[in-house]
Amino acid sequence: MVEGRPDAWRDFGRGFRAAMPLWLGAVPFGAAYAVVARDAGLSILETQALSVLVFAGSAQFSAAGMFGRGAAGIEIVLTTFLLNVRHVLYGLSLSRSIPLTRARLPAAAYFLTDEAYGVAVAARARTFPFLLGTELSIFVTWNVATLTGSLLGGAIPDPGELGIDVVFPLGFLALLVPLVRTRHELGVALLAGVMAWVLARELPFGVAVLATGVAGSLVGAWLTRELPPPDDLDHDVAVREVA
Repeated sequence: MVEGRPDAWRDFGRGFRAAMPLWLGAVPFGAAYAVVARDAGLSILETQALSVLVFAGSAQFSAAGMFGRGAAGIEIVLTTFLLNVRHVLYGLSLSRSIPLTRARLPAAAYFLTDEAYGVAVAARARTFPFLLGTELSIFVTWNVATLTGSLLGGAIPDPGELGIDVVFPLGFLALLVPLVRTRHELGVALLAGVMAWVLARELPFGVAVLATGVAGSLVGAWLTRELPPPDDLDHDVAVREVA
């Protein structure tokens, strides 16, 4: 998936390291998910399979709870879909700056998460190896944490009680807030935030995020319709590390 050229491996390493600060959120939540899944009656193999095949924290927590209460398979699948439909918008956004061939597209889509997207956007990533590095950094950490949680069981404390449940959202905001540099961007960000908060109270989470993303994109496009496109950034700047 990563070409053998030295610069490709260098970009991959930069992407991998750029996501490392988010391990602080991935480790406790991956372990906590495993505890929830095991309490719901899933075996270690089934618990780990969800982390490998689904690889989406909120969807995995939801699926584990639904397994525990005996929900129908179609209900679990539809809920998981709604929770992850926002990734369609992430993919459309990334495809504007990162060249993705047909061979690369499945891997880029499969491993994509909120955190990987945030790191790639904040770093202005322009290469597939950098994106894949950020994605696999979270994927490997999440799966190791899941296995650890499955083996340790009840010894894992509830992240919510420790206040760690805010790490992922705060990390995501820390990546994206510096990107808001103009009045137009600030206005769209505020509108999207308020809209997401309101819709999330009435609609499933995935639907609320999708509706907010589409509405925010349309408003942003309308506000900037007469502005010139931004100049292309230098490659070295595009793949700079995120502290």
